[in-house]
Amino acid sequence: MLKVLSMMLLGSLVFYSTVYAEKMIVLPDNCEDISMSMIKCPLDEGVSLDDAAESMKLRANMLNFKLVAHMPLSEQVKSMGGESPRMEIYQFCDAMIAAKMVSRDLAFAGFLPCRIAMVEDQDGKPWLVTLNMDKTLGTAKLPEELSALGMSVRNNIYNILAAGAMGDL
Repeated sequence: MLKVLSMMLLGSLVFYSTVYAEKMIVLPDNCEDISMSMIKCPLDEGVSLDDAAESMKLRANMLNFKLVAHMPLSEQVKSMGGESPRMEIYQFCDAMIAAKMVSRDLAFAGFLPCRIAMVEDQDGKPWLVTLNMDKTLGTAKLPEELSALGMSVRNNIYNILAAGAMGDL
C-alpha cells in the first residue's frame, strides 16, 4: 500500500513539474474530497445558490471559458411529478483544448465538458461539486504541451468553482 501511495505521489510530482509555470489555483480550505474522485465545496455564509450560479457564469466569461450547457435537473424531476432539492449542472468548455485532448486519448471525451454541480443536500445545505482534476490529470500520461493545457482547464474550473462558492462577482 505504501508503495502504491509513493508511486502516486511521485506521478503527481512529475506531472506538476512538467507543466509550464502556471500558477496553481487553490480551492477554498473548506472544500473536501468525496467519493468517485469528486470534490465538494460549501457555499460561504450568505451566498445563495442564485448568487453562486451568477458568480460562476461571470467568472467563466471573464476567463473566456464557455458555459456550453445548463441542466436544471431538479426542475425536470418536478415536471415528472417527483420531488428534489435544487440540483443543477453547469457545463463549461474550451472547445480547442477539448479537441486536442480527445485527439490524444478518446478517454478524455468522457470528461467533456467540465461540469460543476450545484446541489442542496438532504439538510438543505448548498454545495458545488466537481471532478478532482488533480487526481485525473496526475494519472494522465500527457506530453508537456497537453499537460499545460490540462492545467489551464483545471485552473479555470477551480477558479469558477471558487468564485461560485464565495459569491465573487
